[in-house]
Amino acid sequence: MNRIPTTVITGFLGAGKTTLIRHLIANAGGRRLALIINEFGDVGVDGDLVKGCNDATCPEEDIVELANGCICCTVADDFLPTMTRLLSRPNPPEHIIIETSGLALPKPLVKAFQWPDIRTRATVDGVIALIDADAVAAGRFAADEAALAAARAADQSLDHDSPLEELFEDQLACADMVVLNKCDLVETGALAGIEAALAGETRAGVRIVRADHGVIDAAVLLGIGAGAEDDLDTRPSHHDGEEDHDHDDFDSFVVRGGDVADAAALADRLGTLIAAHDILRVKGMIAVAGKAARLVVQAVGPRIQHHFDRAWHPGEARASQLVVIGQKGMDRAAIEAGLAGVLG
Repeated sequence: MNRIPTTVITGFLGAGKTTLIRHLIANAGGRRLALIINEFGDVGVDGDLVKGCNDATCPEEDIVELANGCICCTVADDFLPTMTRLLSRPNPPEHIIIETSGLALPKPLVKAFQWPDIRTRATVDGVIALIDADAVAAGRFAADEAALAAARAADQSLDHDSPLEELFEDQLACADMVVLNKCDLVETGALAGIEAALAGETRAGVRIVRADHGVIDAAVLLGIGAGAEDDLDTRPSHHDGEEDHDHDDFDSFVVRGGDVADAAALADRLGTLIAAHDILRVKGMIAVAGKAARLVVQAVGPRIQHHFDRAWHPGEARASQLVVIGQKGMDRAAIEAGLAGVLG
């Protein structure tokens, strides 16, 4: 029996996974796709953005959101039943794409494909690690442990070790291909150095390809044929031998409001709060007064982007909501108070 190929797209917060998936949907070459989207937070922003594609190759009923926790921590409770339902459909998809949360370890998810009910019907075609070239160039999630140790020693405000580097390294170590995204934001001369650093964290033979705005030929990413579940021993992880891992060093919450009078003022306020509270990620939908379309806001560190996505549907409640993700201990009350004046 032919097994359905499944592509796992992993990558740190804000690397551009959802943008890449939207591009794959629009350029699927007629393949019937199904998506499993795992988010960190209470609001399905990524799923909502993907559903907005309205593409016949991936209808809304084939987009499944897992919002009950990190996918690698809820494999038995969440992921396996979801996969079983997809594979048992009378007309199953021709290719499945899984977008993990930025906090997920890829290896436990790949290992789940050894489960008897899954193994005979699906295979991991490839693990794609999407990397934000601009973030790496800025040293925010660098893989150089010595440089990170030096940075920690110089920063008196840090009183704990961050797990971000381990997550970053685990995603690279499990990858069958690395996509270096947002290359347009980095000086051309710096890209070769970034690629060399990434290559030091990947397995032999893993290709690194460059992309801007998640634009890459679907034929490059789909159809790798890695069978990743069969060579787990070649994909080392910091968490090998552990039963599970936790995300106690991360926290998220949702800030809600009504119509925003001034989108530029909101962006300015977000920039101030991100810098003051070291917020890792902000994403959400905003209702702007006098505008028929909803505004999508995406922020990674100090970089804030926003664009109008689609018109609000008839009967759909106009509301603003932002998911804020940061390290444990961020001052939620201060952030909410800072947004109160601009978020409707």
